[in-house]
Amino acid sequence: MAVEFCTELADTVFQVTALFEDTKRFCGDYLSQKAPQYVITVTERDIDFERQRANRNHQKEGLPPVVYSDSYLETLALYRKMAEQLVQEDVILMHGAVVAVDDRAYLFTAKSGTGKTTHIRRWLEAFGSRAVVVNGDKPLLRITSEGVTAYGTPWDGKEHLSTNTSCPLKALCILTRSETNHIGRISKKEALPTLCQQVYRPAGSAVLAKMMALVDRLGSSVPLYRLGCNMEPEAAQVAYHGMNHE
Repeated sequence: MAVEFCTELADTVFQVTALFEDTKRFCGDYLSQKAPQYVITVTERDIDFERQRANRNHQKEGLPPVVYSDSYLETLALYRKMAEQLVQEDVILMHGAVVAVDDRAYLFTAKSGTGKTTHIRRWLEAFGSRAVVVNGDKPLLRITSEGVTAYGTPWDGKEHLSTNTSCPLKALCILTRSETNHIGRISKKEALPTLCQQVYRPAGSAVLAKMMALVDRLGSSVPLYRLGCNMEPEAAQVAYHGMNHE
């Protein structure tokens, strides 16, 4: 029996028809009673696509296949469909972690395993009640002529760090591992290869072209930094002050 609900992400309401009640529970903090702007249906075919894609990725990395539940794969199919619709609203999905201090957000992006979650935990330790994790894995970014806004989503990583909130994005930082903590401003040209790699890339050529244009606008809309980080508590202070020195 189909499961129907509405969910609001990045100020955009979706009417969802899913196969599993778990998917509605997964979106629980983002359920909405508002009129939907988009309609999404997840099918068995979508779930099969996610399974095949996961197996191909594991094979490329030389890893054994992983058996994922259909309900988990449905959440992946749902976010993929949402991300493709949200591009039409000037919203992109970025693989990264967003932490806000005093209602201004900072996004850290890097390859998986670099330490994004560990780093934003350092911010929580350093700034206490002034800090909140907007999203620990897949935040949404709305890009307008007035700036960029970061939003929480239920796709928040293994640690489930997220808040159903939004904050203006103060800066975007590419995180790297280093023996010492240091941060510096970088150009859009330097940042774009990583940004293009870390953003969700739709399959359709027209949607992909619009997404790439949004990434370019993102690079022009917020200050860009590269942080060398050793994950010690001092790293949060170095990052924060480096992005607020102006």
